[in-house]
Amino acid sequence: MNRTTTVLLLTAMLAAGAVGCSKSGDEKAKDCAAALTERAGGDSVDKLTVSEAKERVDALDKTLASMVRSGYESAANDAFAKLDKKAKEGGKSRPEACKSLSEGDYTALQMATAMNGLGWTDKDGQFDKLKMVDGLGS
Repeated sequence: MNRTTTVLLLTAMLAAGAVGCSKSGDEKAKDCAAALTERAGGDSVDKLTVSEAKERVDALDKTLASMVRSGYESAANDAFAKLDKKAKEGGKSRPEACKSLSEGDYTALQMATAMNGLGWTDKDGQFDKLKMVDGLGS
Protein backbone atom coordinates (compact mmCIF):
# COMPACT_ATOMS: atom_id res chain seq x y z
CA MET A 1 0.00 0.00 0.00
CA ASN A 2 1.47 3.33 -0.93
CA ARG A 3 1.57 6.35 1.34
CA THR A 4 -1.27 8.24 -0.42
CA THR A 5 -3.59 5.25 -0.18
CA THR A 6 -2.78 4.83 3.51
CA VAL A 7 -3.46 8.51 4.25
CA LEU A 8 -6.74 8.42 2.32
CA LEU A 9 -7.83 5.24 4.11
CA LEU A 10 -7.04 6.70 7.54
CA THR A 11 -8.85 9.94 6.67
CA ALA A 12 -11.93 7.99 5.57
CA MET A 13 -11.88 5.93 8.77
CA LEU A 14 -11.58 9.02 10.95
CA ALA A 15 -14.43 10.75 9.11
CA ALA A 16 -16.65 7.69 9.48
CA GLY A 17 -15.82 7.50 13.18
CA ALA A 18 -16.64 11.17 13.71
CA VAL A 19 -20.00 10.80 12.00
CA GLY A 20 -20.78 7.67 14.00
CA CYS A 21 -20.01 9.47 17.27
CA SER A 22 -22.22 12.48 16.66
CA LYS A 23 -25.59 12.47 18.36
CA SER A 24 -28.95 13.11 16.78
CA GLY A 25 -30.97 16.17 17.72
CA ASP A 26 -33.31 14.04 19.84
CA GLU A 27 -30.38 12.48 21.71
CA LYS A 28 -28.92 15.93 22.40
CA ALA A 29 -32.32 17.16 23.64
CA LYS A 30 -32.71 14.14 25.92
CA ASP A 31 -29.22 14.70 27.35
CA CYS A 32 -30.11 18.35 27.93
CA ALA A 33 -33.42 17.43 29.59
CA ALA A 34 -31.58 15.01 31.88
CA ALA A 35 -29.09 17.72 32.85
CA LEU A 36 -31.87 20.24 33.53
CA THR A 37 -33.80 17.69 35.60
CA GLU A 38 -30.68 16.95 37.60
CA ARG A 39 -30.31 20.66 38.37
CA ALA A 40 -33.91 21.54 39.22
CA GLY A 41 -35.44 18.22 40.24
CA GLY A 42 -38.19 16.12 38.78
CA ASP A 43 -38.59 12.63 37.44
CA SER A 44 -35.24 11.44 36.10
CA VAL A 45 -36.93 9.36 33.39
CA ASP A 46 -38.46 12.53 31.93
CA LYS A 47 -36.05 12.81 29.01
CA LEU A 48 -37.84 14.86 26.40
CA THR A 49 -37.24 15.54 22.76
CA VAL A 50 -37.62 19.15 21.66
CA SER A 51 -40.98 18.41 19.99
CA GLU A 52 -42.29 16.79 23.19
CA ALA A 53 -41.10 19.76 25.24
CA LYS A 54 -42.78 22.18 22.85
CA GLU A 55 -46.05 20.21 23.06
CA ARG A 56 -45.94 20.39 26.86
CA VAL A 57 -45.20 24.12 26.83
CA ASP A 58 -47.94 24.72 24.25
CA ALA A 59 -50.47 22.91 26.46
CA LEU A 60 -49.45 25.10 29.40
CA ASP A 61 -49.66 28.23 27.27
CA LYS A 62 -53.19 27.36 26.13
CA THR A 63 -54.24 26.67 29.71
CA LEU A 64 -52.83 29.98 30.98
CA ALA A 65 -54.48 31.89 28.13
CA SER A 66 -57.80 30.21 28.92
CA MET A 67 -57.40 31.12 32.59
CA VAL A 68 -56.80 34.77 31.70
CA ARG A 69 -59.84 34.83 29.36
CA SER A 70 -61.94 33.32 32.16
CA GLY A 71 -60.96 35.99 34.66
CA TYR A 72 -58.23 34.07 36.49
CA GLU A 73 -55.36 36.32 35.45
CA SER A 74 -53.88 36.38 38.94
CA ALA A 75 -53.77 32.57 39.14
CA ALA A 76 -52.24 32.39 35.65
CA ASN A 77 -49.58 34.91 36.69
CA ASP A 78 -48.90 32.90 39.86
CA ALA A 79 -48.49 29.72 37.80
CA PHE A 80 -46.09 31.40 35.40
CA ALA A 81 -44.07 32.92 38.25
CA LYS A 82 -43.80 29.55 39.99
CA LEU A 83 -42.72 27.87 36.77
CA ASP A 84 -40.17 30.58 35.98
CA LYS A 85 -38.69 30.30 39.47
CA LYS A 86 -38.44 26.51 39.16
CA ALA A 87 -36.82 26.76 35.73
CA LYS A 88 -34.17 29.12 37.11
CA GLU A 89 -33.37 26.98 40.16
CA GLY A 90 -30.58 25.25 38.31
CA GLY A 91 -28.64 28.46 37.76
CA LYS A 92 -28.25 30.88 34.91
CA SER A 93 -25.61 29.07 32.91
CA ARG A 94 -26.56 26.37 30.42
CA PRO A 95 -25.50 22.86 31.28
CA GLU A 96 -22.79 21.57 28.93
CA ALA A 97 -25.28 19.05 27.45
CA CYS A 98 -27.48 21.97 26.30
CA LYS A 99 -24.81 24.12 24.62
CA SER A 100 -25.56 22.94 21.07
CA LEU A 101 -29.31 23.68 21.23
CA SER A 102 -30.90 26.84 19.87
CA GLU A 103 -32.22 29.37 22.38
CA GLY A 104 -35.83 28.41 21.60
CA ASP A 105 -35.22 24.67 21.94
CA TYR A 106 -33.30 25.18 25.19
CA THR A 107 -36.06 27.38 26.64
CA ALA A 108 -38.74 24.82 25.73
CA LEU A 109 -36.76 22.04 27.42
CA GLN A 110 -36.09 24.24 30.44
CA MET A 111 -39.80 25.07 30.89
CA ALA A 112 -40.96 21.50 30.20
CA THR A 113 -38.56 19.98 32.72
CA ALA A 114 -39.57 22.63 35.27
CA MET A 115 -43.22 21.59 34.82
CA ASN A 116 -42.23 18.04 35.60
CA GLY A 117 -40.23 19.21 38.59
CA LEU A 118 -43.29 20.98 39.93
CA GLY A 119 -45.37 17.83 39.52
CA TRP A 120 -47.51 19.33 36.75
CA THR A 121 -47.27 16.32 34.46
CA ASP A 122 -49.14 13.03 34.41
CA LYS A 123 -47.66 9.53 34.32
CA ASP A 124 -47.23 9.84 30.53
CA GLY A 125 -45.34 13.12 30.80
CA GLN A 126 -48.21 15.24 29.51
CA PHE A 127 -49.03 18.58 31.09
CA ASP A 128 -51.88 18.16 33.61
CA LYS A 129 -53.74 21.41 34.37
CA LEU A 130 -55.43 19.93 37.46
CA LYS A 131 -52.04 19.07 38.93
CA MET A 132 -50.92 22.62 38.17
CA VAL A 133 -53.92 24.09 39.98
CA ASP A 134 -53.33 21.77 42.96
CA GLY A 135 -49.67 22.81 42.95
CA LEU A 136 -50.56 26.49 43.10
CA GLY A 137 -52.26 25.93 46.43
CA SER A 138 -49.07 24.64 48.02
